[in-house]
Amino acid sequence: MGLGRPQAWLLGLPTAVVYGSLALFISVLHNVFLLYYVDTFVSVYKINKAAFWVGETVFLLWNSLNDPLFGWLSDRQFLSSQPRLGTGLSSRAVVLARVRALGWHGPLLALSFLAFWVPWAPAGLQFLLCLCLYDGFLTLVDLHHHALLADLALSAHDRTHLNFYCSLFSAAGSLSVFASYAFWDKEDFSSFRVFCVALAAGSGLGFVGATRLLKRRVEAAGRDPGYPALAVDGSLCGEEPLAGGEEAGSITLGQYLRQLAHHRNFLWFVGMDLVQVFHCHFNSNFFPLFLEHLLSDHISLSMGSFLLGISYVAPHLNNLYFLPLCRRWGVYTVVRGLFLLKLGLSLLMLLAGPDRPGLLCLFIASNRVFTEGTCKLLTLVVTDLVDEDLVLNHRKQAASALLFGMVALVTKPGQTFAPLLGTWLLCFYTVPSDCCMENGLQEGCSRGSGGLEQVMISSTSPH
Repeated sequence: MGLGRPQAWLLGLPTAVVYGSLALFISVLHNVFLLYYVDTFVSVYKINKAAFWVGETVFLLWNSLNDPLFGWLSDRQFLSSQPRLGTGLSSRAVVLARVRALGWHGPLLALSFLAFWVPWAPAGLQFLLCLCLYDGFLTLVDLHHHALLADLALSAHDRTHLNFYCSLFSAAGSLSVFASYAFWDKEDFSSFRVFCVALAAGSGLGFVGATRLLKRRVEAAGRDPGYPALAVDGSLCGEEPLAGGEEAGSITLGQYLRQLAHHRNFLWFVGMDLVQVFHCHFNSNFFPLFLEHLLSDHISLSMGSFLLGISYVAPHLNNLYFLPLCRRWGVYTVVRGLFLLKLGLSLLMLLAGPDRPGLLCLFIASNRVFTEGTCKLLTLVVTDLVDEDLVLNHRKQAASALLFGMVALVTKPGQTFAPLLGTWLLCFYTVPSDCCMENGLQEGCSRGSGGLEQVMISSTSPH
């Protein structure tokens, strides 16, 4: 009996499409989470202030440490200072292991997302447990998804092809933000709960289906020498590349960190990425306040809401243009060009002054879009660092998830410094200095106080 038409159509999808669809199943949940989890606990569950900040503090520590921890647990078997002959894992086996992990962790991420929207424990305890549980599964999914980018594709061209579909599906997933407005009601929470259940069910089933399709493709490529190579049709990985010496044991975490400390390109990259993450989160945290305080006299409330919503989608759409440029000119050339473009716009804005609302609106919007777009492109740079680490340290297999986790560990402080410095600057420029000294971020800081608490809250949001 032949396959049904829908099943045959799914099996015929390019691997890049299946891989990119995983970004859809992440973003439909995460964008809604970022927008509503704080408001839910503060306005609906009435969490007290002390429990809220205790939960955020514990979560901040967990959010910083779980990336390298999960990366180490995932990839420690691949770490060796010497290769060994014929006994290591093949690259295809590594890909299958990561796909299986996504098949388990994706549905668990969807279940942990649901735990926010139904009260099942005291508000403070539920807040802490939900945040740590959700971010744990989100970290596992993100690490394996990003690691697949390095493990599935071997060339920069194929990796940009995979990333193109990630941006396309992430943009589609961001539309859940617009749909959520129709269901969000603090007084009657039931319709929003149903909406979240539908999102979680669709995401969980999507993870199961996409990982099964990826698994079948990788296994078919291993069984059939004539099966299309994964780098030809936008699909993936190579043959069974592992060779090497005789016996070698796995290195310790301390030895790995010492190796990483001598990886000069890694050190230069994380220094730059720390600044980039700071800039990215500064824009994200203060975008609503920029609209309110700098452009409120020139744009309507509905236009401000539209700009806020579109700011979630535009960076992904913009990358659909940047990624073909990366294939043509190279990732580093495009990233350098974006840095120079942002610098040029900043100097133009500085020279023009704040009294040009049209130019100011263009600057605020373009600065956020280009910065977010650059952050997405830097994933491709990390995949090059994974390859370089493999060669420099003669590993038997690339430790992709661990390197992504180490990058996250070093750059996560940028998420915290952005709102801290931003709120200080906002307080300094909008109220007298004695008010800031006496009241800090409390209610005495008049003009900026409306959004400051939300800004501080968003500083501890996962990823």
